[in-house]
Amino acid sequence: MAEVILKNVSKIYDDNTKAVDKVNIRIYDKEFVVLVGPSGCGKTTTLRMIAGLEEISEGEIIIDGKVINNLPPKDRDIAMVFQNYALYPHMTVYENLAFGLKLRKLEKQEIDKRVNEAARILGLEKYLIKKPKALSGGQRQRVAVGRAIVRNPKVFLFDEPLSNLDAKLRVQMRSEISRLHKELGATVIYVTHDQVEAMTMGDRIVVMKDGRVQQIDTPLNLYNKPVNKFVAEFIGSPSMNFIKGEIIQEDSKLYFQSALKNLTFVIPERFKAPIIKNSIKQVWLGIRPEDIHLKSETVVNNNRDVINSEIHLVEILGNQTLIYFSFENQQIVSEHRGFVTTNKGSIEEFTIDQNKIHFFDEDTEMRIS
Repeated sequence: MAEVILKNVSKIYDDNTKAVDKVNIRIYDKEFVVLVGPSGCGKTTTLRMIAGLEEISEGEIIIDGKVINNLPPKDRDIAMVFQNYALYPHMTVYENLAFGLKLRKLEKQEIDKRVNEAARILGLEKYLIKKPKALSGGQRQRVAVGRAIVRNPKVFLFDEPLSNLDAKLRVQMRSEISRLHKELGATVIYVTHDQVEAMTMGDRIVVMKDGRVQQIDTPLNLYNKPVNKFVAEFIGSPSMNFIKGEIIQEDSKLYFQSALKNLTFVIPERFKAPIIKNSIKQVWLGIRPEDIHLKSETVVNNNRDVINSEIHLVEILGNQTLIYFSFENQQIVSEHRGFVTTNKGSIEEFTIDQNKIHFFDEDTEMRIS
């Protein structure tokens, strides 16, 4: 397998649209890295440039120590799995798996060995004589992955491979691809718009927006230490809540006061130095849904502040309950374990865990830390 390095890689189209803007990523040997972001953020274009399916406008792509900018796709020693399975309908599973190897003129014995090994890894032994129309969506996707495995490439590229599957199959295939990565010891670059996929599969995650890398980090660090408001909002389901407000200084204390003055509290000590140093006045208060509690709930930490609101919606999901309410013209969601006895239209008091809050500079949208 191999290390993949992107140095100041950009993609600029003829109309001067910059789809990818000076991307710098280092993907280590045998690492599973996920590119994630909303539609149009440049993640698929970045993957296609690594594959050689898009020309690079600026920068360098290096695989296994070799600059591959001008190499055709077939010479880059990569294998790509697409959102569309792209299987040959008139061929059996065995023939689909073997087709690329036959084009490379490998001996039949070697083809048999590789195809049977891929079938074993993916649990396709029973389906080798079947044609794609006789397979389920998950089985077809396994065949598509198998075509990549038989090539023994240096790098595996996945472009939203689970988008066409139902929810149950997506979960199953996530675990299978993760297991496959560990079994093969492969270098994997995986593109998705689904942040749950990114969080559960990646060793590291590259969050992109408008063609630019926002943050590269482990799933846990992205969740707990988002570099800016966009990452904080994008990573996490339900996403982080935001309340607009300002910083007020009285004597030696700093206070947060929400825009309509319905929430005021002393800012924790850990935020004081960067706020004073950078003369920050306008901020966004960020709170994860699981850090907003019903006041009636038993809590250990008493350093909390109260929000009163009418409940708009209650979603009971079995293992958790989501409660939606408005605060200062913004929708807020709180997440609770198990079943919560509250109803739409009722008035409830909520508390905020100040040990878990974040602040973001309103001007730069960067996290204050």
